[in-house]
Amino acid sequence: MKRIAFVTGATSGIGESLAYQLSTMDYKLILCGRNQQKLDRLQSDLSSQTEIITLKFDVRDKQAVYDAVNSLPDEWKKIQVLVNNAGNAHGLAEFKDAIMQDLEDMIDINVKGVMYVSKVVIPLMIENAPGHIVNISSIAGKSTYKNGVGYCASKKAVEAISEGFRLELLDKNIKVSNIAPGLVETNFSMVRFKGDEERSKAVYSGYDALQAKDVSNLIMYILEAPAHVNIADVTILPKAQASSTDLVKDS
Repeated sequence: MKRIAFVTGATSGIGESLAYQLSTMDYKLILCGRNQQKLDRLQSDLSSQTEIITLKFDVRDKQAVYDAVNSLPDEWKKIQVLVNNAGNAHGLAEFKDAIMQDLEDMIDINVKGVMYVSKVVIPLMIENAPGHIVNISSIAGKSTYKNGVGYCASKKAVEAISEGFRLELLDKNIKVSNIAPGLVETNFSMVRFKGDEERSKAVYSGYDALQAKDVSNLIMYILEAPAHVNIADVTILPKAQASSTDLVKDS
């Protein structure tokens, strides 16, 4: 029987890559995002591979999250896999100069969003165990860098959430995994720099960065591990990176 996987942030980057990979395996998919056009494209592209439901909501909107999940048909509430992938960075400035809205957005999306989705999905997972939660944090959650106080704080919170979930769900037959990617070439920097294409491209210039599929490959490896194995916490970096700020350009 196919497991039902619930994926947030499925319309771009790591989430989109994961959706395509999951569709070829034994999963039915609940794909979530804010862009209806992209959700429709995923539905069109993947429905020949597996059964799919798409949900449009912003993870920052608690009521929208609850309403979307509660609207699922009963047979689709038997969720066994949750991938909390939705997240964003906004701005790159010293804290004293940072825009308060940027700081609030990162907490609302990266922290509250994970909590809202998990709060409504975890009870369903407990009813349908065994299950597996995968949270996407960041190298920024392990190694703070200058000008990134807000983002690093939000991702450190995700790390704590993952640890807490693992402790609390140990006797519920639900695995919890945390993945901390380093430099991944997605639309991440375009969002951070608010559409500044030149500044965004410069982030990856000279580096052989990770691609979204590198991270989604790791998620698949974790989800397909033997039942007795829980890969609890993984940091994945490109070869050119040693920490949040230590990178060497390709020779």
